[in-house]
Amino acid sequence: MRGVIRFLVHLCILFPALQSSVALAQVIRMPGDYAPTVFPANDDQSVGPVGIGFTINYFGLSTNQLWVNNNGNVTLTAPLGTFTPFDLTSTAIPIIAPYFADVDTRGAGSGLVNYGNGTVSGRPAFLVNWPQVGYYASNTDRLNTFQLVIINRDDRNPEDFDFEFNYAQIQWETGDASGGTGGVGGSSARAGFSNGTGDPGTFFEIAGSAVPGAFLDTNGATGLINASNIGLPVVSQFEI
Repeated sequence: MRGVIRFLVHLCILFPALQSSVALAQVIRMPGDYAPTVFPANDDQSVGPVGIGFTINYFGLSTNQLWVNNNGNVTLTAPLGTFTPFDLTSTAIPIIAPYFADVDTRGAGSGLVNYGNGTVSGRPAFLVNWPQVGYYASNTDRLNTFQLVIINRDDRNPEDFDFEFNYAQIQWETGDASGGTGGVGGSSARAGFSNGTGDPGTFFEIAGSAVPGAFLDTNGATGLINASNIGLPVVSQFEI
């Protein structure tokens, strides 16, 4: 029997004055017991399989490991180096993608992707952070900060879990090799998830995926830090 997955998008509009480090910390979860492993500066690389620390049931796929991909996503059966985001509703690979785009952390001033275990609301969790990351090719004039949190919920049922997409700053949407100029335009970012089968009810993309300008902080209607993107004032929840 497939476990229940609850997907939440935490939106930065909850915290005014987002330029402060305190506000960013409120948006991006940093548990006191979080022990991160830092992914060295790279472009299009992956690390894994990495142990999650608990077992999840992802649409019938029972696993306790995943691959952390530099380009804003994790995958559950193989690494993914693709830098131009593809349609998550038709992919053949199980993927969870808070911000699938051409992340490049080699530029001076870019943060480094990090991942590891911690505790969220008393539950074991696995976190992946993309803090102040640049875009291809080694550009750092615009930076993005976002996070994936996978939370064990075997208090409900064995292998149940929640996952969150948390956004603090989205200034760029496209790498230079994906048709963008200065981090915008071209084949822009996608956000969502899929189990890789294409079956109804097994995939989701946040509104604005692949639409240039839609996810940026400057877009008051569909920017990922704006509550109006999802249509609810605080947190969006999808039970699948």
